Parts: sequence; C-alpha cells; structure tokens
Amino acid sequence: MITVLLGLGGALVYGTADFLGGLASRRVRPVAVAAVAALVGLVPLLVGFAVLGGRFSGPAAVAGVVAGVSGAVGVLLLYAALAIGPMSVLSPLTAVFSAVVPVVVALFRGTVLSPLGVVALVVAVVAVALVAAVPDPGGARLTLRGVVTAAVAGCGFGGVVLGYDAAPADSGVATLLVARTLQVVLLGTAALVTLRIRTGGSPTVPTTTDGRPAAGRVRPARALLLVLVGCGVLDAMANVFIQAGLHSSDDPSTLPVISVLNALYPIGTVVLAGIVLRERLTALQTTGIGLAFAASVGLALS
Repeated sequence: MITVLLGLGGALVYGTADFLGGLASRRVRPVAVAAVAALVGLVPLLVGFAVLGGRFSGPAAVAGVVAGVSGAVGVLLLYAALAIGPMSVLSPLTAVFSAVVPVVVALFRGTVLSPLGVVALVVAVVAVALVAAVPDPGGARLTLRGVVTAAVAGCGFGGVVLGYDAAPADSGVATLLVARTLQVVLLGTAALVTLRIRTGGSPTVPTTTDGRPAAGRVRPARALLLVLVGCGVLDAMANVFIQAGLHSSDDPSTLPVISVLNALYPIGTVVLAGIVLRERLTALQTTGIGLAFAASVGLALS
C-alpha cells in the first residue's frame, strides 16, 4: 500500500510541476524553463540533505549520473518530438515508453507478478496513454523521426526510475543531488545554446516603443518567477517520492509498480488545467483517469 501511495503521490506532485512548467513555457522557451526549474530544485534537495543526511558513494554517484543524464536527454528529446508533431500521438507514446521500459527491465531480472498485478499494470499503461492524449489542432504529420524521438525520450524518463532504483538504500538524497546537478549543467547548457541561436548571440530585453525597458513587465515577471520556483520545488519533491517509493519495499515488483504509477503524472496536469484554465477533459482523458484509479486499487491489492 505505501508503495502505491508514494507512486501516486509522486505522479500528482510531478503533474502539478508539469502544469506550472507549461504555464511558464507560454512566456519562456521550454528548455529555459526546464533549466531554471532544475536549478531551483537543488535548493530543497540541499536542505533535505542537511536535515536527513545521505551517503555519497561510488554506486550512489553512478546511479545519480544515470538518472541525471537520462532525465536531461528525455526532456530535450521530448521537446524535439513535440516540435515535430503530432502532439496527440507523440506525447502518449513518450509516457507509455517511460512506463514500460522499467517494467521490461524488471521482468528480465526475473520479477514475477501476480495475475492481478499483471492486469493492473496493463490497465495502468492503457490509462497512461489515454490521460496523456492531448488535442493537436496543428494537424502535424506523423513521421518516423518523430516516433523514434518520442520513444527514446520515453526511454530516457524510464532511465530516471532505473537510476533511482539502483541507488544504495543508504544514499538518501545524495543520488538525487548528483542527478539534479547534472541536469542543471546539461539543461542550462542547452538553454544558453538555444538562446544564442535565437537572438544571434545577444539576449533581448523587452522595451517600450521609445526604446526604454518595459516597466509594465515587472508584475508579470514576478508572477513568472513564482511559477518557476513552484515548478522547480515540486519537481524535486516528485523525485523524492519516486526514490522513496522504489526503496519502500524489498518486493521485486516495486520497480514496475512505481514506474507505471509515476507515468500517470499527466493526471495532475490535466486536472489542474481544467480547474485553473477551464480546459475541458476529453472523453479519452476522463476514461484514462478512471482506469488509473482502478489500476491503482488493483496494484494495492496485488
């Protein structure tokens, strides 16, 4: 039960962070949002390390490197995939791969699931695909390049779960700190490169028609900062939930359960979009949410 609760909690927290990141991405390039959120997320992890402690070791560092590189690659490739389109196909594809890859790894390790657990995991994967399905008014064509990019991005997100699963039990926040630091470096570099390409080597500052800095930008900028801080803190907390869930039990089925439940993060995103932005859930997303709760009950009972 505690494993399922931590998995669902991590998914909801990450979904909330994703919602805030989406809001910020309406004003700032997504890769820049990801980089700033990664940097902000270092703060609560450092506080957690100071309070709770953790042991840096070779295995803990390696696990952090795997999680950090996988997460950064997953984010960058997801943005690339969604730029190619169509989002309605590639976004669910990414989510499904992020859920399935750790499950496949667990099965190859010899993990045996109960019949109820197998059914619940299959239902949960279907729910992931349905909840992550979003309308794509752009009408972009599906290409092999887009499919491969989305699939590899999903594998990257699955690699994050595998990295945290490989962390020693006594590593605590140490593995999370290594992963987050790497993400800051990689995503920050990508953000700077894209900024220079976009501006021709020099950043632009919003101005009025007479060339002065736009004073009216102060309040929106402050709101944007709060959104970015919230995104970064919640994203870091979601990673804490994931690692805690993975090490909450010695049962080998913990890895596939956490990986699939973590991939349900779009539930938090779409629900908040409906409450805050008045965006309506599609029939597929509503069905997916129902299936997700049914699968969660099945996993708790298995």
